[in-house]
Amino acid sequence: MADSGKPLLIKRYASRRLYNTETSDYVTLEDIAGFIREGREVQIIDLKSGDDLTRQYFLQIIAEHEGRGENVLPINVLTDLVRSYTSQAQSVVPDFLAMSFDMLRDGQSKMMENLNTIPNPMQRMPGYDAMRAQQAAFLKAMTGQWPEGGTEPESEDSTASDDLAEIKKQLADLQQKLSKLKD
Repeated sequence: MADSGKPLLIKRYASRRLYNTETSDYVTLEDIAGFIREGREVQIIDLKSGDDLTRQYFLQIIAEHEGRGENVLPINVLTDLVRSYTSQAQSVVPDFLAMSFDMLRDGQSKMMENLNTIPNPMQRMPGYDAMRAQQAAFLKAMTGQWPEGGTEPESEDSTASDDLAEIKKQLADLQQKLSKLKD
C-alpha cells in the first residue's frame, strides 16, 4: 500500500459506487473493512458535494457485520449508545468510547512488545522440553546427524525418556481425577 500516514481516499460516485483513488478501482464495503483491519485510515467523500461520508459508511459496515450474526457489540452497549443520542450524556459517550479504544490499543501493543522480549514464548508451555527432544530425535532420524553443532547432545535420550515418563504420570493422575469426578 502507499503512504499509510495519510488516509486512503475513497470517493462515492452518484451511482453510489465507491472508488479507491489509490488503486483506481471500485471497492465494496467489505474491501473498506479489510483496509481498516490492516491498519489503514480511510476517508470516504461524496464526489459531487465533497461531504465526508466516512462515519455513515463505517456505521453501515458495523450494521452489516452485526446483521450477519457477528455480534461484537453486546446489547447493553447498543442500548447505551441509543440512549446517549437522546440524553445529555451525548457529549460524554463519544469521548469515553474513544478513550476506551485507545486504552485497548495501547494494552494490545504493550502485550505484543512483551511477547517480543521473551526469546521464545513457547518455552513457558508445559512439555516444551519434551517436544524439543522429540523434534531433535526426529531430525536425527531423518538426516542421520545431530541438528545443533553436528555433535551428539549429552544424555538427550535420557532427558526425553524422563520427560516422557513425567508426562505419562501426569496423564495417569488426570485420568484418575476425572474418574473420581464421574463417581
